[in-house]
Order: sequence, then structure tokens, then C-alpha cells
Amino acid sequence: MSVEVTLRYWAGARAAAGVESESVSAETVASALDLASTNRPGLGPVIDRSSILMNGRNVSVEQRAEPLQEAAFVEVLPPFAGG
Repeated sequence: MSVEVTLRYWAGARAAAGVESESVSAETVASALDLASTNRPGLGPVIDRSSILMNGRNVSVEQRAEPLQEAAFVEVLPPFAGG
């Protein structure tokens, strides 16, 4: 069952995506990220290096494959440097 996933991109992910956020229909976080990477080719390498949050919580690579039960808010946070 597909649900609405709102993807929000931060910093370098936003630059690679060319948008701040978008909504997709997906069954898992992984499939939402795959769809975004397909639609925005420059985004894939950034996602591979990024932390992924779902509804404010870190999502491990394993958890990304779990079926979504309800609409989700997913954030893509690339690594950053600073003091």
C-alpha cells in the first residue's frame, strides 16, 4: 500500500534536488528515496552519504525497507562541517 511521503532536502541535498521539498507516493522510505533519485539524478550520490530522518527520528538503512503504515515526513540531511 502506497502512502504519501513528503521529502525535505537540506543544504547540499536541496542544491542537488533543485527543490526544498516534494511529495511522492511510496510503500517504504527506501522506495521514496529511490523515486527521488530517479527523478533527480544528481540527488542519488547525496542521499547515499546523508542521514535520513522520518518524522524526526533517524532511520537506519535496514529500517528504510520496512513498509510504511501512514503518511511520513522524511528529511535528507547531508554531512556538514562546522565548529
